[in-house]
Amino acid sequence: MMTYRKALFFVFLMTVAAVMVSCYLQYVQGMNPCVLCIVQRVAVIFTGLIALLCLLLPLQKPIFRGVAAMASSLVPIGGLGVALYQIYIQSLPITEQPSCGAPWTFRLQDAPLFHWYEPIIRGTGNCGEVLRLFGLSLPTWSALFFTAVLAWLWLMLKYTRK
Repeated sequence: MMTYRKALFFVFLMTVAAVMVSCYLQYVQGMNPCVLCIVQRVAVIFTGLIALLCLLLPLQKPIFRGVAAMASSLVPIGGLGVALYQIYIQSLPITEQPSCGAPWTFRLQDAPLFHWYEPIIRGTGNCGEVLRLFGLSLPTWSALFFTAVLAWLWLMLKYTRK
């Protein structure tokens, strides 16, 4: 029997898998992420962390399941917005694509504990470059991920009693 606690834990597992794929593509396949890709990666990480934190709530009560659904939905909504924006940027002709700015590693190199999180934010400043996995662009995969998480959270809220 599916409970909302299991549904949240499944979201956490999905985020772990997504981050592992993201790191594999970057460090093994050489697909360096741009600034917007990194924002999406951070959104995936925070989606998982918030879902994990929501497991601490007494999810037997409907009000707390609703709080968990809302809290767990905020970051994926933002991540979906960033992914859709990047899909839009990538659809523009090269001459009309806006700049993403300097890579985060350049911006944050003097920040505290930089060496701890630097591998997560290492990338380029070219958000218009289209990198594909199984024929779909990476921001399309991100958009699908965030949409799946949102659909899962709200469908499970509707269909679970605990």
